[in-house]
Amino acid sequence: MKLVFAGTPEVAVPALDALIASGRHEVAAVVTRPDAPAGRGRHLVASPVAQRAEEAGIEVLKPAKPRDEDFLARLREIAPDCCPVVAYGALLPRVALDVPAHGWVNLHFSLLPAWRGAAPVQHAVLAGDEVTGASTFQIEEGLDSGPVYGVITEDVRPTDTSGDLLTRLAFAGAGLLAATMDGIEDGSLKAVPQPTDGITQAPKIQVEDAHVDWKAPALRVDRLVRACTPAPGAWTLFRGERLKLIQAHPVPDRTDLAAGELAAGKNNVFVGTGSYAVELLWVQPQGKKPMRAADWARGVRIAAGERVGV
Repeated sequence: MKLVFAGTPEVAVPALDALIASGRHEVAAVVTRPDAPAGRGRHLVASPVAQRAEEAGIEVLKPAKPRDEDFLARLREIAPDCCPVVAYGALLPRVALDVPAHGWVNLHFSLLPAWRGAAPVQHAVLAGDEVTGASTFQIEEGLDSGPVYGVITEDVRPTDTSGDLLTRLAFAGAGLLAATMDGIEDGSLKAVPQPTDGITQAPKIQVEDAHVDWKAPALRVDRLVRACTPAPGAWTLFRGERLKLIQAHPVPDRTDLAAGELAAGKNNVFVGTGSYAVELLWVQPQGKKPMRAADWARGVRIAAGERVGV
């Protein structure tokens, strides 16, 4: 088939690579979000998908909105058979959905209908799911509600951050998307409607959602830190300034600390929760680089009974 691939961040690059390498389909063009400011100089930088497409000599389309007439006209000129999508980042209007003969097929990082929305991996980690996965489905105007072509499963490891899990799903899902294109092309795959039960929502996790509640159980704190790593980053307050929590783990045998109470040793920093303590391993003070929590604690000289979160 002739394909137009839509995607933007680094997580979409493995799928683009898989389609380029398949040898069975032609990636005629790539649709991605417009260049965005990045780095200290805030210079405009092309998306990872745009950069990869340019390296491969593939035409890149960067509409401000996918309903722009110039974009739609070019899409009709290309006349793709199908448009595979991975984390494109913009809602597709009906006028765009109707262009390819086989529609737009999205690779979504959950086992639909679970975790529909922008942050499925983060919500799977936050909920303590033991198994998640990826699904390919036909995009329709509802939010991640279209019929499903195929799925893969992936275990959620006890120490997984969202970044760890998403990286594995990006590569496993790339194979699923390529296989889905093959199945659509040869007629062996038919999309199946999603079940009406088991629907859960996964809205984007905002910075305020990542604020740690130390009265919550240690497992909840651990899941929040892992779910919000690398972004937006779980955080708490220490002496009136934000302290980002990059890595922590529960310590079930440490139960002597009140919620939010700090205890710092030579090589360890513990914080009390609503159940037992968590050990802070890596933190990032406001305006500074990430550092080992023990180094941070030595620098700030934590007083007996001092707390975070106040």
